[in-house]
Amino acid sequence: MWLAWVLLAFYSLVLSTTVDLSPDFCSQTFNSDVKPGFPKTIKTNNPGVLKAARYSVERFNNCTNDIFLFKESHVSRALVQIVKGLKYMLDVEIGRTTCKKTKHHSLDNCDFQTNHTLKQTLTCYSEVWVIPWLQKVKVPVLHCL
Repeated sequence: MWLAWVLLAFYSLVLSTTVDLSPDFCSQTFNSDVKPGFPKTIKTNNPGVLKAARYSVERFNNCTNDIFLFKESHVSRALVQIVKGLKYMLDVEIGRTTCKKTKHHSLDNCDFQTNHTLKQTLTCYSEVWVIPWLQKVKVPVLHCL
């Protein structure tokens, strides 16, 4: 029985010297501003954000029956999350252009509609997943109103 008490005392001594449970340690861990895997606000003019917005618009254009192409006009909010790649979460305003889908124009060369009856603007929320090492881009979420 005496041996059991000695081993228990030794184990307690080892445990108390190897585990740092000071108040500074706990507050540092739980109050840290850096949270891996959490979305982070990013500037709306960031090149990655602009590319992600363009991918969203291209997906929108592929999913609609409109004869004109749409183009992003303004990114109002952008978040990025590091996952298996980068996941962009965007609030984007898109507008109908003067370019017809049948001509396959580059969106950079398309002007927005000025004709009052053809002009249309939509607000979209999209999630764009960029996996650079696989050269893949996916748009799993796209909602436009």
